[in-house]
Amino acid sequence: MEKKIRRVLVLANYEKAAVRELAAELEPWLASRVDSVRLEADILAFCRAREEAPKKRRESFDLVVVLGGDGAILGAVRAFAEDPVPTLGINLGRVGFLASIPAKRWRVTLESVLEGGGVLEHRVRLRARWRSAGGAQESGVALNDLVLLRGARHGMLTLALRVGSTWVTDYRADGVIVATPSGSTAYSLSAGGPILEPSVDALVVTPIGSQGLANRPIVLPGTAELSLEVVASSGETTLAIDGQTYHPLKKGDVVEVASHPDTYPLYALPDLDPYRRLRERLGWGGTNPAAREPD
Repeated sequence: MEKKIRRVLVLANYEKAAVRELAAELEPWLASRVDSVRLEADILAFCRAREEAPKKRRESFDLVVVLGGDGAILGAVRAFAEDPVPTLGINLGRVGFLASIPAKRWRVTLESVLEGGGVLEHRVRLRARWRSAGGAQESGVALNDLVLLRGARHGMLTLALRVGSTWVTDYRADGVIVATPSGSTAYSLSAGGPILEPSVDALVVTPIGSQGLANRPIVLPGTAELSLEVVASSGETTLAIDGQTYHPLKKGDVVEVASHPDTYPLYALPDLDPYRRLRERLGWGGTNPAAREPD
């Protein structure tokens, strides 16, 4: 039977001993099952090289396997932002919302994926557009979030939120997060934002340290087109994209945000429903009623 997955890229964070050990075992295992395996031990360097390379010179893959945590997954997603590839994250980090495959289950999960099984979650992404200091149009893509943030030694920002052409409010705050469902369990959650189930087609706007107590996170439909304008700033303002790239902004700059037309495919365990994932990752307590003994 012809294999559907022929070319596999393994991205590994070799700064971690556990990752090096797993890579030494996983690479030959994969090589015996697919046509080619490429192992990259420096995810950041690979991302930079792929971004800088002309499209026609970028190597193509059928599957990307990431060894590490959610930060490593975000690096992989950044590298393949223009040409998404089904990605499987084996969790050797601390939390693992995106890298959802436990290290102890890597063989059985990969075996299933190579045989045509596996569950793909098509994750919503964000697309941002803004103008650089020189006036050039710039853009970026995020899987988790876009964050407008004040400088560490500067006062609060005033950021104007518009949805379409409608002005919503001015936030006087340390910053504002625009998050996808994937990003709702990241920075947005720590700032008081709601948790969105991964399949929900929605965005959430969460102020960071807002001076106005009435300012609360807002959930918007995935079709919404919104913008954030830097109305006032006592110093530098930074646009952070997935915590991977950082771009300076100034007073008067506007960042336009919308859902990306293309989702990003991430593999998940077939039996790991999103609510179980939340219970395990966030340490929620209680006992499943189905498992309780009758009174």
